[in-house]
Amino acid sequence: MNNQLLREIPKVDDLLRSPTLASVCADIPHGALVEAVRGVLAELRSGVLAGTLAALPGEAELSQAAAARARRASMPSLRGVVNGTGVILHTNLGRACLSKAAANAAAAAAQNYSTLEYDRETGKRGERYAHVEKLLTALTGAESAFVVNNNAAAVLLILSALAAGGEVITSRGELVEIGGSFRVPEIMESCGARLREVGTTNKTYIRDYERAIGLETRALMKVHTSNYRIVGFTETVSREELTALGHAHGLPVIEDLGSGSLTDLSLFGIRGEPTVQESIRAGVDVVSFSGDKLLGGPQAGIIIGKKQYIDLFKRHPLTRAMRVDKMTLAALEATLRAYADGTALQEIPTLAMLSAEPAALRARADALCAMLKEAGVPAAVVPVEDQVGGGSVPMQMLPSYAVAVSPEGMSVDALETALRFSEPPIIGRIDHGQYLLHVRTLREDAFPHVADAMKEALR
Repeated sequence: MNNQLLREIPKVDDLLRSPTLASVCADIPHGALVEAVRGVLAELRSGVLAGTLAALPGEAELSQAAAARARRASMPSLRGVVNGTGVILHTNLGRACLSKAAANAAAAAAQNYSTLEYDRETGKRGERYAHVEKLLTALTGAESAFVVNNNAAAVLLILSALAAGGEVITSRGELVEIGGSFRVPEIMESCGARLREVGTTNKTYIRDYERAIGLETRALMKVHTSNYRIVGFTETVSREELTALGHAHGLPVIEDLGSGSLTDLSLFGIRGEPTVQESIRAGVDVVSFSGDKLLGGPQAGIIIGKKQYIDLFKRHPLTRAMRVDKMTLAALEATLRAYADGTALQEIPTLAMLSAEPAALRARADALCAMLKEAGVPAAVVPVEDQVGGGSVPMQMLPSYAVAVSPEGMSVDALETALRFSEPPIIGRIDHGQYLLHVRTLREDAFPHVADAMKEALR
């Protein structure tokens, strides 16, 4: 029986010439189709040999299977998804979504020649960082500004330029580990600086820093614990205290702000997250932060501070290896212009999500729920809590709403898988046997796709 079935499996060329396959695969590249047909036929042989296949599918079914396989293989690996997790800065999903203006600026820079390093006024070579430096200094009050490819690179460059061969004094309670197991002490070590820990995990005083200052001291460093908090019996040194001490001893004071916000998040009920402007007003010499977190822009490491130090970073040998490209600069410039124009809350998706009012979120959840019910999906609106994400604001949750689906006739895990393989993929959350779609991170123009995909999955 197995031998007979094996002989009946069509050849690759025969299936490729099938009129049925041609009718459903007109838009698929030939090479991808050939690989898909081979894969489908290989699975048939495996099934026959394993004894799990008693009969072969018909030509139409094989054609549909090959077409589906080819389409999946032809899709880009990096592509957009629908985020229903409620995590605004979801690291696995790309962190901050760009504003339309920023995305358009990046696309224009990518598709055309640009003034990346060309000064139109003089007709001579220009400075690539000039596109964002004036905006950053105007928005933050810093003397100068500079941009590299991410905040870890910014910290590495700062320490390499200011502290190589010497010591950097840091509070033991601020020795953070960021994503991908990158740790501040290891970054220091890699750039030739030695860490001098002071204080204890929960308490550090200004006298601890002062006692540690010696001939080998190159800088004092403060690290904002953006991805964790120490609560209870604690004591930390303020920026003002640290800068006063550093300047009294002729030492630069560095602050790694991590998330880096230009907006006072207390306006949205989010407490304890400092702004970049606060660090500059406190007299910190060099401040670094991320572009794709609370700022709501592209991935970048932004360095601001005293001009004498920024000029030093610009001349450092590591700078060329860390420089940002034209698309990043274009997107960052557009993002910063929204802050300068006073339109950031409306235009930048991250800020719009952070500032969303509960009543507006409830209305969106009701709209999605009604759409799902109309498609025959059992759905209900439930209160939930959202997260800022991206290692930012770890102790505070944001009150919100989600649409909960309790599937009938299939498991919630099967539903999650089916939606994850829709196009574009829908990424939700499972909680207590329900599939949840948090509306804070769901764009309203994605609602029809969610309803169609959910209806298809539950069919």
